[in-house]
Amino acid sequence: HLATSLPLPSERDHLRPRIDLVVFMIDIKSKYSLKNVKTSLAHVDASFFLGKVCFLVTGVGRVNACSIETNAICKLGKAYCSPVLFCELELEGIRVATAQRLLRMLQICAGHIPGVSALSFVSLMRNSDDD
Repeated sequence: HLATSLPLPSERDHLRPRIDLVVFMIDIKSKYSLKNVKTSLAHVDASFFLGKVCFLVTGVGRVNACSIETNAICKLGKAYCSPVLFCELELEGIRVATAQRLLRMLQICAGHIPGVSALSFVSLMRNSDDD
């Protein structure tokens, strides 16, 4: 299910399936995209930041068209203890690999991978220099 921003409308709460993973998409060419994500973050329950949120940054293949510093996005990921994935959706191979990565993350967050929790998975994704 996709949403352009949060909070989600409450009138369909009873029909909404359980949310296992929240992926915030940031278009590196749009400052509005980052602003929208920052505004939406306030509407996510704090418990989701224990392995059930990630940031997907698109458009990284066109460095000359970037409106957002990658450092600002990395700081956002660090502040929310959530992984940041960079990709270029226009390249089929990268798009497929990114989709597979997100699907695997979703399987872990939904509890479909025995012995791996969302929290343990996120701790494995952290850089060793974060300690």
